[in-house]
Amino acid sequence: MTSVELSGVPETLLWNLYHRAFEARQPDPVLEDPKAVELVERVDYPFEETFGAPSPLLAQGQALRVRTFDDAVRDFLADHPDGTVVTLAEGLETQFWRVDNGRARWLCVELPETAGVRRALLPGGERQRILARSALDLSWRDEVDPSRGVLITAQGLLMYLRPPEVRQLIAGCAERFGGGALVFDAVPRWFSERTMRGEMRTKQGYETPPMPWGLNAGELDRVRTAHPAIREVRELPLPRGRGAYYRTLAPLLGKVPALRNLRPTMTAVVRFADAS
Repeated sequence: MTSVELSGVPETLLWNLYHRAFEARQPDPVLEDPKAVELVERVDYPFEETFGAPSPLLAQGQALRVRTFDDAVRDFLADHPDGTVVTLAEGLETQFWRVDNGRARWLCVELPETAGVRRALLPGGERQRILARSALDLSWRDEVDPSRGVLITAQGLLMYLRPPEVRQLIAGCAERFGGGALVFDAVPRWFSERTMRGEMRTKQGYETPPMPWGLNAGELDRVRTAHPAIREVRELPLPRGRGAYYRTLAPLLGKVPALRNLRPTMTAVVRFADAS
């Protein structure tokens, strides 16, 4: 067993892992993730005592969100099989083991405390590197070879940043990686505001860290203003899942303007113009 002690935003990587593994154990999971199941069994951490018993609805939603990122990475690798995938603050995400094509390069940019946890549990390989650096320290861009294509993912990251920091990060990616793309997720403003008021708390006392950056679905086009090199911003639809909610209602919520902001998260892609 490997002991893990984290707090604040870094601790959320354990929440994500816990719910992903729960969904992966279902008879008909929407996300095949045996590596997540293995990790939960290896980590010495009081998951249920901290987060409570997993909600099947919440776990499936988390897994479907993750699958949206997986699909975006697969599409990128189909077009750029020797490209580079940069994952910003992915924590104990096991995407590499789900979608790797055997050729691409992967760079994981992590805060020092979470980089240490990832190295202990998911050490890098020949084509994987873990860089202990904040995503806001844009010097990580110097570690990326853009010649064969670049896709950056920011899964469960931007909502924990301040609005000017989000803009700075997106602009920094657009400035350096012409022809590349960034995939990110965001929470709506009502969700952000509830976390800022400390209203997102489990019965066990675990409180969701504050999320200063909220973005409503109708505001997505504002992301374009972060940098002139941004040529496209669009939402990525959630895959259909099991049950009436994720098979029928959730896809409908994403299409009806008056209902889109009721969803707790959305995922989007930002594409950058080719370097001149």
